[in-house]
Formats: sequence, C-alpha cells, structure tokens
Amino acid sequence: MSEQVKPAFDAERVRADFPILQQEVNGHPLVYLDNAATTQKPRAVIQAIVDYYEQDNSNVHRGAHALADRATQKFENARVKVAEFINAPEARQVIWTRGTTEGINLVASSWGRHNLNPGDRVLVSAMEHHSNIVPWQLVAEEKGASVEPIPVSDDGTIDLAALDAMLDDRVRMVACGHVSNALGTVNPVQEIVRLARAAGALTLIDGAQAVSHWPVDVQALDCDFYVFSAHKLFGPTGLGVLYGKAALLEAMPPYQGGGEMIETVSFAGTRFNQLPYKFEAGTPDIAGVIGLGAAVDYLQQLDRVGAAAHEADLLAYAEERARATPGLRLVGTAQQKTSVMSFLLKGAHPNDVGLLLDQQGVAVRTGNHCAQPIMEQFGIAGTVRASFSFYNTRADVDRLFEALDKARQFLI
Repeated sequence: MSEQVKPAFDAERVRADFPILQQEVNGHPLVYLDNAATTQKPRAVIQAIVDYYEQDNSNVHRGAHALADRATQKFENARVKVAEFINAPEARQVIWTRGTTEGINLVASSWGRHNLNPGDRVLVSAMEHHSNIVPWQLVAEEKGASVEPIPVSDDGTIDLAALDAMLDDRVRMVACGHVSNALGTVNPVQEIVRLARAAGALTLIDGAQAVSHWPVDVQALDCDFYVFSAHKLFGPTGLGVLYGKAALLEAMPPYQGGGEMIETVSFAGTRFNQLPYKFEAGTPDIAGVIGLGAAVDYLQQLDRVGAAAHEADLLAYAEERARATPGLRLVGTAQQKTSVMSFLLKGAHPNDVGLLLDQQGVAVRTGNHCAQPIMEQFGIAGTVRASFSFYNTRADVDRLFEALDKARQFLI
C-alpha cells in the first residue's frame, strides 16, 4: 500500500473564511500585508461575538439567571481553551488583560514593585517593542534598579554570549520577545530562559508575534511569564492573555482594585479573590473573551504545521524577490525568521512608499514599529514592513512587488 501524501495547505480555501479580504481598496483587490500589526478575523469569530450580544448578553459570575449562566460558561470555557492552546498547567494561570502591553505592565507593576531593589537589573533585548521596555523603565526608576539592553547583531540576532556575560546575581528579570515585530527574528527563547534560570533570574516572554504562527508550549519553554494579544491571534482587539507560574501569581499583589477581584471588603481591610480573578478587576471584555475562544477553536481545526510551512514559503519567496529588486535593502536578515519582511527603498521615505502601495490596494506598515532602539542601532528612522499570515498567497507577494516597481519609478 503506497504512503498517502498530505495535501498542501490550501490558502485560497482559508481566505474564504475571512470576509474582510473579499474587497477592493482604491479600485484594486485588497492585499493585506499588515498582519504583524493585527490579524484579520474569521467569520467564526465574528459570529461568536454577534451570538453573545444577540443571545447571551449579561455580566458574568454573579447573575442569578439563564443569560448570566450562559455568558459565564462561555467566558470560562474560553479560559480553558486558551490554557490548553499554550499548554498551561491550569486554567487559573490564564489572566485576561487588555493586551500584551497591559500584561507586561501588570507584571512590572505587581511583581516589579515588590521584588526589585536598588542596584537590581532588568535585561531586555535591544530589539524589543516599546511595551517591553517602558514599563520596566518606569518601575526601575521608582525602585532604583536599571534596565539594560541585551546586544543584537547587525542581522537582527540576539548575542547569547553577551547575555551570558551580563547575567549575575543582580539580574532579577530577563524580558524578551519570542519574535521581533520589527525584524521577524525568532529568538532562541528556550535557551534565554535556561541561561536566565541558571543565574537565578525570572523570565517574561512577549509572545504577541509568535502565537499566530506555531503552537506555543509554556511548560516546555519553562518561562515564568508569557504574554500575548487576542487581536494578533485572529481574535478581537482590546484583549490579551498573561500566563504566569502559579506560585509567582499567587505571591503577587493585585494590579488594580475594584469589583470581581475581591473576596470580602470592609473598612477594616479587604481580602482578595483567588486566581485568576485577583488580577481581573471590573467587568471584563466578555464578548472579546468569547471571540478569542472561537479564534482558538478555528486555529485548532487548521493544519498548523501546513500553515507554518506555507508562511515560511511566502517569506522565502518574498525575500528572494526583494534581493532581486534594485535599490531594495532588507532590514533584519537573521537565519531564524518568521513572516516579517522589513525593508527600505533607496531614495524613498518609507511613508511615501506605504502611501503609494495603498493606492494600489496593498496594505503594509511603515515607521519605527515601536522599536526605536533597534532602528537607532541600524541608523535608520524606520522601515516598510510587509508581514504575512496563512491566508496570504504568492500572488499577494507578486502584487506587492508589482506595486513596489511602480512606486520606485514614481519616487526615484
């Protein structure tokens, strides 16, 4: 009996699940290449949100009626789905936030304010998004600690030898992106976690750019905290996830005060709720959580290995075309990359390039991508960034370069 050959990933079939992709922009079929900023939403996610508002709209946990029961069940089922999605040991280790940024702020404020002391050090990579730099700077200034950059090479790779040399008993936290939003570099986070742990430091991994591309296993990574956003995982905006090791989360004080995060309140004192509710003050984004649960369901039924291979093919094809394009310079050329191609067109400002691409229906991102330190290291103000997802195709890449050719003729 001959071995069956697994069919190739069918991006065209998947595209049909995303209503927004079926439109024209400026008279051209939309080519959406801004996935690192936000991914589009499949119909299943949109419908789950509509169903909640049309059928189950109610607050969660305390209502004594059917709508509240249904809303609470869907809300907490989504937490279980996300925990399974990242292989968290327990659902109570999944904390809902407003996004990756708030997740990092929560850890910096709650853990940092109670654990950092004068002279302590926080290490972050030089290619970090501002949201994994500024919260640490704020708490470090308050506590007399310092925030120091882990060197990055000119191709966009973290210098592990330099990190190892920086680690000492004053380093309390190493915070690093799983994937660089500006360069597409896939960082060796498992090795970074190992080095940090050997030195007695904790680790926070910003997974905003990773979770949409391949399965993430927080137990295998052994990181102390992992954060990501729903809207970069084909879910709604305004929602994020903080995973933390249970012992750390239990020892951390609440980030905000209000309803839901308390067990009892009196003017003599307050006793706080158990995990995860201790960190979830106020009415949450119930519809968003349910939408994220639907996004996880959608991803789980996809061929994720095939999708990752398809995305790798798109990036390789795009970079091959980029190297053959006169006057185009790639920014970020690490060997381990995923789905991000940042570049400059000689003699043209990135914003002008982006505007001319948009006029031809091609959506990209321009600017410093909230990563000014690495842009300063490279001696540039910003780049044009094309970022891919599994619903993109080689035809989208061809459209990008056809549009770039016209833009180049106009600008240079």
